[in-house]
Amino acid sequence: MTETLPEQCDARELPPTWNPADVEGELYARWVAAGYFTADSSSDKPPYSIVLPPPNVTGSLHIGHAFEHSLMDALIRRKRMQGFETCWLPGMDHASIAVHVLIERELAKEGTSRREMGREKFIERVWEWKANYGGQILNQMRRLGDSVDWSRERFTLDEGMSDAVQVMFKRLYDDGLIYRAERLINWSPSMRSGLSDAEVKHKDVEGELVSMRYGEGDASIVVATTRVETMLGDTAVAVHPDDQRYTHLVGTEIELPLTGRKIPIIADAHVDPEFGTGAVKVTPAHDPNDFEIGQRHSLPMLTIMDEQGRIAHTGTEFDGIDRFEARVAVREALRGEGRIVAEKRPYLHSVGHSERSGEPVEPRLSLQWFVKVEPLAKAAGDAVRSGQVAISPPEADKRYFDWVDNLHDWCISRQLWWGHRIPVWYGPSGKQVCLGPDEVPPVGWRQDEDVLDTWFSAGMWPYSTFGWPEQTQDLAKFYPTSVLVTGYDILFFWVIRMMMFGGYAMDGQQPFHTIALHGMVRDKFGKKMSKTTGNGVDPLEWLDRYGADALRFTMVRGANPGVDVPIGEENVDNARRFATKLWNATRFALNNGATVAEVVPLRAELTDADRWILDRADALVSTVDALFEEYEFAKLAEELFRFTWDEFCDWYLELAKVQIAEDEQRAQATRAVLGHVLDVLLRLLQPIMPFITETLWTTLTGGESLVIATWPTVSGQTPDEDAALRIKSVQKLITEIRRFRSDQGLAPRKRVPTELSGTRDAGLLPHEAAVRAIAWLDEPGEDFVATATLEVALPTGTVSVRLDTSGAIDVAAERKRLAKDLAVAQRELAQCEGKLGNPKFVDKAPADVVAKIQVRKDAAVADIDRISAQLAALPEN
Repeated sequence: MTETLPEQCDARELPPTWNPADVEGELYARWVAAGYFTADSSSDKPPYSIVLPPPNVTGSLHIGHAFEHSLMDALIRRKRMQGFETCWLPGMDHASIAVHVLIERELAKEGTSRREMGREKFIERVWEWKANYGGQILNQMRRLGDSVDWSRERFTLDEGMSDAVQVMFKRLYDDGLIYRAERLINWSPSMRSGLSDAEVKHKDVEGELVSMRYGEGDASIVVATTRVETMLGDTAVAVHPDDQRYTHLVGTEIELPLTGRKIPIIADAHVDPEFGTGAVKVTPAHDPNDFEIGQRHSLPMLTIMDEQGRIAHTGTEFDGIDRFEARVAVREALRGEGRIVAEKRPYLHSVGHSERSGEPVEPRLSLQWFVKVEPLAKAAGDAVRSGQVAISPPEADKRYFDWVDNLHDWCISRQLWWGHRIPVWYGPSGKQVCLGPDEVPPVGWRQDEDVLDTWFSAGMWPYSTFGWPEQTQDLAKFYPTSVLVTGYDILFFWVIRMMMFGGYAMDGQQPFHTIALHGMVRDKFGKKMSKTTGNGVDPLEWLDRYGADALRFTMVRGANPGVDVPIGEENVDNARRFATKLWNATRFALNNGATVAEVVPLRAELTDADRWILDRADALVSTVDALFEEYEFAKLAEELFRFTWDEFCDWYLELAKVQIAEDEQRAQATRAVLGHVLDVLLRLLQPIMPFITETLWTTLTGGESLVIATWPTVSGQTPDEDAALRIKSVQKLITEIRRFRSDQGLAPRKRVPTELSGTRDAGLLPHEAAVRAIAWLDEPGEDFVATATLEVALPTGTVSVRLDTSGAIDVAAERKRLAKDLAVAQRELAQCEGKLGNPKFVDKAPADVVAKIQVRKDAAVADIDRISAQLAALPEN
């Protein structure tokens, strides 16, 4: 490499504390400069590839990104260590709607607009903005530690991607899978553009339900609506064919109020006779259900709003009025004619809103470009049914099929300027031609003004990023990609589109082998995060405060497949504490001469504790491997946490201290085991916590980088069940002694003369020194007199523990503490006896409630007996 790598830490020296900010930036720069993340498509290693779901060019790292990226990076880092040729391809999406909203707000502040500026100058302005401000999330990804291949970074509007989009459009067009037609779509009046379903969020709002009468006398009919203004575009009233109330009216015409138009009364099975009056107004150009009715009955499709949401083309006094103002004006005009029958306010109903502008969208009939999805969707469904693509968790299959089997044709045109312009040109006499990137349009022909839905290019992401339509070496090596890690919320909007396009463009080869779905990050109470409720989290603040490793471990530890993830700051703080625990454990190992030898000493030369921890490390490797393959991130993180904190730090390090202090031969073997297990543990943790593990591992081993170290494998040794059983007995014995000491009021580290009996029969005689050291027990002296006795039943036998606590207890303080505990137990007993002694309560209360109180009473009696015995055993002052 041409760049000089930063110097590594001096071997076997670590600062007293772990400070992420001191090393993260430097380490990441070293990794990138060394080319560790750069994929080699000519390699003979097996491929493992992921394409990063492209964040919006306007975006910054939010909690969802931090969560998803932590999972993807864990997968990539592990596979890299396992010897795969890994490629994690990064990039950004041009995000048409988001960019338009941002830039047009800027222009409004300057007193102008994109339409005043013109298309070319507007596009220039956007590219200037992108050069200066776009893509800040890419730098934030570096802070998180994403091991992406920066040499392959792509942007959905770069030249190669734009050519690929044009080729894809033309192929679909030539195959009859793209067509232009008038259909009902989601319309944004503020953007003056159609929107995809993915850009519309439905939420309940308080509106009004207005019932109004059309016609007069016996020939009249009452309909209800939440959008009174749309009645100006009604072209029919519909009733159910079997509704006897309206049989006599079906086939007749009725006058539409305020317009002077006559509209028919029709019968359609879609109408629910039980809802409202059983009659519905039909506005085909402004309601999805009405559009279907209109098509079935060949009704006129009257568009009564212009692109900005103003009433238009009705020939009434309401033309030119905004839709919401018209809602009031039309209602009052109807009231003036005595046609308002009923009003319900507030009336809660679901309304689609633009995700970007926040306004209610307007269903609107519009001439747009569509993809005919039926054959593409069938292939995408068949790929999962046949097992070519697996979904994790498998329970999500049903949801996938519910969507892919019921797709409507996809509206792909947007009335925007920033994006991939539709490659269709129009000529004289209604002629049109679709051209590829290398074809020249006829002189004087006009290109379509619209651009493609952002999801069109996003749907091509897994193969266009590797050079398609050219048959590149990258495409041959890394497509299909190995796994798509994404949220279940985007399964319909993005995943299915990639499946449809990938199978079509790549001769049936779907874009990934596995779809690993995760849930959404929620606050610690399980509520959706939002700016409105003030419970949102900025992961950059947590990065600053706790470091990347703590944030990443928190994300992975919460990631159960397909399940939402409640996360609070205390979770990140706990992960920081875990990092500190790991740091201190490694410093202990280094300070005590731990080494990483090529070969671990023979089992015959090792203690029970050594053999036990080696076997537990083997089991951990197997478990973590299996959970990685099943995308059970939360479980594997929990396994790593518990092994590190409980088995390695809390038990083996304590046992190792005793062994190192015994004799040099024993100490050398222990140092080797200590170094080996720590080496395995750091390797296993690297995919989740890359910065701290890199620092610790290079210091421990002197190796070049943990990023390119090999993934641990099991030793193949038969587990020593007898040693494990004896260590289990040691753990229980020490735990019971500690609990007994606490009950006796002994300070945790106060050494107490103690006599141990039965250790030989229990097979624990070699461990007696460790038990004494860890439980803070001294050998009994000549004047030893036991003041407290404990019998501990163990898996290997029973050990008697007799302690002389006479000089170790602050009798006055302990008597005061026990007296307080005794009073609490006595109050509990009195309450329980009062209830159980009340016949009215016992007779009327449910049996399970009475039983629970009896259990509380028995526990209180036991507490009183135990505390009284402890008080009685205390020496007199």
